[in-house]
Amino acid sequence: MAIALVTGGSRGIGRATALLLAKAGYTVAVNYHHNIVAANEVVNAIASGGGRALALRADIGDEAQVMAMFSALDREPEPLAALVNNAGILFAQSTLENLSAARINQVLNTNVTDYFLCCREAVRRMSFRHGGSGGAIVNVSSAASRLGAPGEYVDYAASKGAVDSLTRGLSLEVAAQGIRVNAVRPGLIYTDIHASGGEPGRVDRVAASLPMGRGGQPEEVAQAIAWLLSDGASYVTGSFIELAGGK
Repeated sequence: MAIALVTGGSRGIGRATALLLAKAGYTVAVNYHHNIVAANEVVNAIASGGGRALALRADIGDEAQVMAMFSALDREPEPLAALVNNAGILFAQSTLENLSAARINQVLNTNVTDYFLCCREAVRRMSFRHGGSGGAIVNVSSAASRLGAPGEYVDYAASKGAVDSLTRGLSLEVAAQGIRVNAVRPGLIYTDIHASGGEPGRVDRVAASLPMGRGGQPEEVAQAIAWLLSDGASYVTGSFIELAGGK
């Protein structure tokens, strides 16, 4: 048994991933920021299925809280073997000319800095250099990193572009240390994040414009994440899986 840490694991893609990884045999650390009720629901669902999970509260854009979260994992009897960087935010749809520095910085801090911090702490525990047994990291990027999200979320798209660069660069840094680093790029997925952008029904509005004619489900993204973490992807690193219905 080994631990898989899923940031933002209490809802959406993170929740679906946590449930699936528990079925794969991981002890799942469910990171959350505000909603302990949702996090505990995921933990209880895993326990009811015969798995093991724990909820860890941390604002992962805060370095001290990230370090405290990983210190808590160090006290567990099992090693950390997998990290899913999933937590992220976006704000109301806006053109670039109306963005404030405060908004831009908050998006970058939450969507980029937190990925760097969690990757750093995971590498310190997984790498051969530090006495680890290796592991795998999956960063949840977005199709927006390719498409730019014009008129809606250019700041969010840019943050995911940074995640893509992190994924590629880190994969090369740690390949010889037994750590694989990959990313998934979801497109229009039915999650609560669209409500944060001010349009809860956004997926339904634009689904017909996708080549596949529908939005995606969190469980479909979770399947790709679980495969990238698995031994079935043992020769895959620095790679990206597109989950955008062909767009």
